[in-house]
Amino acid sequence: MICTCSIVPPKVLRRFARDKRLSTRERKAFADAIEYEKQWRKLRAVHTELSAASSRLERGAAPPAPKVTVFNCKHGTTLPGVPVAAPGNDATSKRAFAETTAVAAFYELLFDRNSVDDEGKTLMSSVHFSVDYNNAFWNGTQMVYGDGDGNIFLDFTKASDVIGHELTHGVTQFSAQLEYSDEPGGLNESVSDVFGSMFRQWRRDETVDKADWLIGKEIIGPGAKARGFECLRDMSNPAAKHCLAPQPTHFSDFRPGMDPHESSGIPNLAFHDAAVAIGGYSWQKAGMIWYKALTAFGPQPNMKMKAFAQRTRKVAKSLFPRDARTFAAVDRAWAAVGL
Repeated sequence: MICTCSIVPPKVLRRFARDKRLSTRERKAFADAIEYEKQWRKLRAVHTELSAASSRLERGAAPPAPKVTVFNCKHGTTLPGVPVAAPGNDATSKRAFAETTAVAAFYELLFDRNSVDDEGKTLMSSVHFSVDYNNAFWNGTQMVYGDGDGNIFLDFTKASDVIGHELTHGVTQFSAQLEYSDEPGGLNESVSDVFGSMFRQWRRDETVDKADWLIGKEIIGPGAKARGFECLRDMSNPAAKHCLAPQPTHFSDFRPGMDPHESSGIPNLAFHDAAVAIGGYSWQKAGMIWYKALTAFGPQPNMKMKAFAQRTRKVAKSLFPRDARTFAAVDRAWAAVGL
């Protein structure tokens, strides 16, 4: 699994790097983000191979709960940066600490998972990375957050779903180990959106009918809003014009080589429709089904979308054998997107 694992897709970065309506500094911020991405790909590949190797080792005694640490890059690019005393001395480091701690609680309380690796891995975050850095990413071992340029994007710690999304890439890395290309790549991105959105709803105590299902709403800056953009992605309507990164909504639109940030719209819509049809809180049934489908069957790096859809159908029956309504909701949601 070579995981890009950033919240803003390369296509969006390239668009704004060429946008003459932006200042030279703003365009450079997007161009720099593209260059950093190329380097992180190589590092993530190494960390993922190590994760795969460690998953084959025999587990020892029950590990402790994960520590949460925050570092300040002070607008440099050397990781992890300078240690910050929790919960930090500025708003960004405080948010990184609080939301990461909450993600750990989310996975422990709802899914009985001890950190991203289920072994108590320390959850490390680095904030104030680079200058006007327009992204946030999981690099295979820790989280990194940019401050945004203040126009198109704001501080990436402002969005709880972004933090949940990126840390879920760690969960995938230590469980299904989905590759980051073609159909497995789309699934990889989708489960991060699914659990990122679920985490945001959990933090807000929102039922499925109250949630807006937008991804990255809180990091959209005034310049992006002035152009009519409201979010990065919309799980309820992936092709919507208010999305910075609109996506296909049916498997018939999938093409080999499609960016995982695009193809993830297909399983994203399936989860949304299943969760809404089931009702209540997304994590109570739909979330449990998706979590078990992702984590309970060992590494399957080349899993296709149809195979994942079939797995969720089987898991729905095994987890809720007397609940035909839940199975029907999952089945119809996948059928509606061509799977």
